[in-house]
Amino acid sequence: MDVVMVIAMVFIMSAVGFFYFAGKKNKDNHILPDNIQQLLADNVVFYNKLDDKGKQLFEARVRHFLDTVAIRGVEVNVEELDRVFIAAGAIIPIFNFPDWKYNNISEVLLYKGTFSKEFDTDGDARNVLGMVGDGVMHREMILSLPSVRSSFLNATDGQNTVVHEFVHLLDKADGSTDGIPEYLLAQPQIIPWVIRMHETINSMRAYGKSDIDLYGATGDAEFFAVVAEYFFEKPDQLKQKHPDLYKLLEEMFSPSKAT
Repeated sequence: MDVVMVIAMVFIMSAVGFFYFAGKKNKDNHILPDNIQQLLADNVVFYNKLDDKGKQLFEARVRHFLDTVAIRGVEVNVEELDRVFIAAGAIIPIFNFPDWKYNNISEVLLYKGTFSKEFDTDGDARNVLGMVGDGVMHREMILSLPSVRSSFLNATDGQNTVVHEFVHLLDKADGSTDGIPEYLLAQPQIIPWVIRMHETINSMRAYGKSDIDLYGATGDAEFFAVVAEYFFEKPDQLKQKHPDLYKLLEEMFSPSKAT
């Protein structure tokens, strides 16, 4: 056997090995739990409010999400329930838009706890629960594993980090994360939304307290994500306390109900 053939065989074997292990790793990050239906029924309030047809559609979209977006733990084990929580949090904001798919994400990274804006998991500046990646982290989302679990295990506290971060992706889909989700708003709705958003932010800043998480007063993008959490977790309370804001959010996320 001449040298050229040996080199060629080594190259081919290396390539096969690379693609085998790469494929295996990719497959491991796209695990589809066998009991998705039961996990949703036991843990996701939004799912349980749907009729039978709605539940089937929700399950199908959760499966599609898990089949197309990798979920990988960084120094943590990712359990089946964690995968279902992340997929559910992704589908909830877009459920009433059957054709919507997240084209701006490929992978979700789960960290063992909070982290800094520089993705450090040690030190005093670890106050981030979730983040939509940018720059070198483009098409990635980073989430704190404890916050993923508390998002659904504490289902009526008005806070859901997973929904929050996927709402940022919705906002980002028009090219700018600015609190104005142009894909969800008809042109006549944009000005009323911006006016109501800024009035509410200014009120939150002036009084320094609100039933809306004050983190929403840090900017337009965060306000939109925070009130979206509120809308999906405590809709009756939001409707009572902020009827105009509720109506605008309903027009965005549930247009068929708003008409």
